[in-house]
Amino acid sequence: MQTSMTDPKRIFRDARRDPDLAVLEGLHALKHALRFGAQVLHTAVVEPGQLRALADALAPDVCERILADARPVSSEVFATLAPLAPSTGVIAIARRPQIDVGGLLADASPAPIVLLEAPRDLGNIGACVRVAAAADVAGVLTTGIHDPWDPAALRGSAGLHFALPVARLGEDPLEGMGDHAKDQLHEPATSSDSGASQRPLVALDPDGEPLRPGRLPARAVLAFGTERQGLSPELLDHADARVCLPMREGVSSLNLATAVAAVLYSWRLASAG
Repeated sequence: MQTSMTDPKRIFRDARRDPDLAVLEGLHALKHALRFGAQVLHTAVVEPGQLRALADALAPDVCERILADARPVSSEVFATLAPLAPSTGVIAIARRPQIDVGGLLADASPAPIVLLEAPRDLGNIGACVRVAAAADVAGVLTTGIHDPWDPAALRGSAGLHFALPVARLGEDPLEGMGDHAKDQLHEPATSSDSGASQRPLVALDPDGEPLRPGRLPARAVLAFGTERQGLSPELLDHADARVCLPMREGVSSLNLATAVAAVLYSWRLASAG
């Protein structure tokens, strides 16, 4: 049940600074959040009738939940609730899920985790979360100054932060990963690999071995650096293996989210086979 929204400007302004809340800008972010169990606290909408028609077409499974407690606001007020007002005419606030990073790292399932080292672009963070959710990996972890749950990142993920664990690591970001499986990259991953306490750390690095489908170790933490600087020397030194994406000569790098997508679908397609 959503709570009263007597001052939407203040409520949405404060929510952007609250580490326990997530601002969902637009229908796609809201529909995905609801599909994956989000507790929505406030929903503001400009034209409920238009939103119903759009939700009926694009999200019929959660249409009634979107509209059940939505509060109409004027277009003038709505324009103040986000830096760029969503064209779908809806914006919402939900509680962030509590993420147990230690539990995520210790989980025995073979799916990998994506690690983004000090990513700089919030939209790119969101795009990485979106592809990670689509590939059904175990989670997305980040380091650096940016909150991966920033509204701009949530916009980039279309609300799919709620589909898998997403968290920023603390002061010892490499604890529980690496120094474990330096030979696994050369052998096909098997279910027996998944029982280890440490997760193998695999770094995407231009000087690494070309990535081969089916050769990523089970439970790997797949580390990606920035497009300009790559991964830090500290992380590279800690890695169990380094891999690169084969590319045409003269092409220096890929967009971060594109690189994440390529590696994750190499893993997913090999796992499906």
